[in-house]
Amino acid sequence: MIIKGVVLLLLVALSSAVVYERCTWAKLLKSQGMDGFHGISLPNWVCLTNWESHFNTNAINHNRDGSTDYGIFQINSRWWCDDRTTTTSNACNVACETLRSSVSASIRCAKRVVQDPQGLSAWVAWRVHCQGRDLSEYIRGVS
Repeated sequence: MIIKGVVLLLLVALSSAVVYERCTWAKLLKSQGMDGFHGISLPNWVCLTNWESHFNTNAINHNRDGSTDYGIFQINSRWWCDDRTTTTSNACNVACETLRSSVSASIRCAKRVVQDPQGLSAWVAWRVHCQGRDLSEYIRGVS
């Protein structure tokens, strides 16, 4: 019965806009295969999303170049999603607004981003706040 409740909570969390608590977000990322994906540890993903959106799935940021970053991973409209305004590559083949309401779509797109040569370096916040640092605090208390 407890397992069914956890699965239901994860499904709800994967489809609605929320601000996650760090441990809950880390567990969700882990359950979605992010720990070790493309050689990237769970603490890196948690650090990245902390600095990009403070774990807010509904986050949005308008950039000076006219592009916009969407969702918990702050995925950019110029390269990764279609906002119907910016000229885009739409490499994730997803509407940008979907990245604000669907964690599963955001995770799929983040996985696509890190498969490019830049990897996590595609995110400025990761380069500035996470790269080369001890990130153990980001998964402290996560079981």
